[in-house]
Amino acid sequence: MARVKGSVWEILPEDVAAAGLPRKEAETFVTSLHQALAGNPREGAEAAVWKAVVPLLRPEYPHALHQLVYYSVYNHWDAASRGPPPYWFPSLQDCKNTNLGRLMEAHGPKLLGSLYKDPITSFNLFQKFTVQHPEIYWSIVTKELSVKFQHPPKCILDRSLKSKEGGLWFPGGVLNIAECCIYPVPFQNKTDSSVAIIWRDEGFDDLPVNYVSVKELREQVMTVANALDTLFNKGDAIAIDMPMTYKAVVIYLAIILSGRVVVSIADSFVAKEIGTRMKVSKAKAIFTQDFIIRGGRKFPLYSRVVEGTTCKTIVLPAAGTNIGVKLRTNDLSWNDFISRTSSLARPNNYSAVYMDAESVTNILFSSGTTGDPKAIPWTQLSPIRCGGDSWAHTDAQSGDVLCWPTNLGWVMGPITLYSSLLTGGTLALYHGSPLGHGFGKFVQDAGVTFLGTVPSLVKTWKNSNCMEGLDWSKIRICATTGEASDIDDDLWISSRTSYSPMIECCGGTELASSYIQGNLLQPQAFGAFSAPSMTTGLVIFDEQGNPFPDDQTCVGEMGLVPAYLGATNRLLNADHYKVYFDGMPIYRGVQLRRHGDVLQRTVGGYYIVQGRADDTMNLGGIKTSSVEIERVCNRADDSVLETAALSVKSRTGGPEQLVILAVLKDKSSQHDIDLLKRKFQKAIQTNLNPLFKVRFVKVVPEFPRTASNKLLRRVLRDQLKQQSTQSKL
Repeated sequence: MARVKGSVWEILPEDVAAAGLPRKEAETFVTSLHQALAGNPREGAEAAVWKAVVPLLRPEYPHALHQLVYYSVYNHWDAASRGPPPYWFPSLQDCKNTNLGRLMEAHGPKLLGSLYKDPITSFNLFQKFTVQHPEIYWSIVTKELSVKFQHPPKCILDRSLKSKEGGLWFPGGVLNIAECCIYPVPFQNKTDSSVAIIWRDEGFDDLPVNYVSVKELREQVMTVANALDTLFNKGDAIAIDMPMTYKAVVIYLAIILSGRVVVSIADSFVAKEIGTRMKVSKAKAIFTQDFIIRGGRKFPLYSRVVEGTTCKTIVLPAAGTNIGVKLRTNDLSWNDFISRTSSLARPNNYSAVYMDAESVTNILFSSGTTGDPKAIPWTQLSPIRCGGDSWAHTDAQSGDVLCWPTNLGWVMGPITLYSSLLTGGTLALYHGSPLGHGFGKFVQDAGVTFLGTVPSLVKTWKNSNCMEGLDWSKIRICATTGEASDIDDDLWISSRTSYSPMIECCGGTELASSYIQGNLLQPQAFGAFSAPSMTTGLVIFDEQGNPFPDDQTCVGEMGLVPAYLGATNRLLNADHYKVYFDGMPIYRGVQLRRHGDVLQRTVGGYYIVQGRADDTMNLGGIKTSSVEIERVCNRADDSVLETAALSVKSRTGGPEQLVILAVLKDKSSQHDIDLLKRKFQKAIQTNLNPLFKVRFVKVVPEFPRTASNKLLRRVLRDQLKQQSTQSKL
């Protein structure tokens, strides 16, 4: 961390040299800095000062120099009275050229009348209008996507059905959302020769990237759809448990094109968790790979799958054309699977199966708060929400190259797929680990214009310095989700892209989108969300269920107005009403929908996520529950009576970290904390997820409880926060 000055005016050449610039270059930099500062007041104008000096900060400069300038500019900024400090500012001309800006310019005067001024001034007013009239907004935005109905819906939103808390969207509409992704779209300048997918295998970083055209994607999807017809019935659920390669995308689209349902399973799950998801979804088969290749190493995947399920398994090779494992009798290699279409005259031609808009196309899973994975069905409406929000909030346009390292087993996999293919963009996929230089070089070589991340990934890039020397100048937008952002990590990645906007996103699998996120029409601040997403009605309420006024700074649990396109109206293995509505406050005659986040609304109208109202935690972008982890840890060692699993953040913010508190059966016995930590870690990695890391273990005499003997995790969490201010946790 660079040594911060009292103000940016105090920065001297020796400070810049200490931050990593050669002495002569440091002197030139300070001269330019003082010229940029000329005419700006020394107090109360930090945002204007930052805006003036940021063009001087080149991506190739050491991070210490970016830190020196940014933190010196905002050294005396009082976030409590002024809100989070902004780092990116929209210009009116640029705003009018964004998707959302163009929409507002075209429709704002008619919809808002004389109240409409311009996309920046009128943003909040227009967002509130979309909450009140979501059917008007979505009737406009859907036409900007490559969504084609075979039978048009009777209307956009039918609110008459009392059994549907959020109403019925696009009733009577018939389409196939996969088909909408694989055909040319003239108004998006998307032709058969347009690039649909760019990809590269790890280890081939010096070779040209690989391209899949729209026509090639369509033909491959149709070939797989034909092969599926030889084995399975329409409506069957077919799982995918493999890295998000271009072939995984082909399989995903083919399953839906052929009238079947994708079951999304993350490739990090242990056999038991794979089996649970296969049973809950009633999947008939599963696509997987023989191995996973990460960082030059091979990790078994097929063996995990066959341990978890007896269902037919179709196996792709992680490298080359032939699989490297021996298959069970009823399983198929990818080559044998595709060869089932060889007798067809036109194996790469297929007629899509058209379905009602409310038909299920994808089953995803979210652990929630119960410890059991909730089976969340996505309908054909969910992708419309994905594409529409990306079109509006991250300005996804024809010609954009979107890259977000993720997996089809997590919600960002399908969101990224649809955000690319429904907006006329190109999906960029790196077949390997995103942790190193190889991934960064792929971003450079593929000409990525939109880069999605999770905070822990950015932290790894920053700390390892692995992206040094790469040219990311084509990136015009970054986005982050999955866990809380660290301000300095956001500063690092934004600086690598010449301070392009970092769009913070927070949502959920059951919403198919983000309920709060940034956009290109408002100033953006690191680690903060600038507004609810378009059409999203958001209410923050106190512990008694009373709503705070929309313009008041506050902290409390939030609820959503249920008229939310893309949100679930059912669960496959739980009571949907009980999970999302039961016990929630009534707001203006409507019962709010539960999400579970505690939000802070700051001065200036920004939002900051303060954690969960329940005991769900977010570890490395994966939501899990305290109960789930405690159940495993309680069995990790015979000396353990009970455990409490908590997530905590460092004082500087950033991702949540897992802490295990333990009460021993014999309170007088000696205990080895390091041994206990290793046992907890092994139990969690074996039974839950190998990505979960135990940060800290502490033995305590007893846990605080309510009169009804319920564990008070919130009290334990507060105690840990107090201790962390006195020592480094």
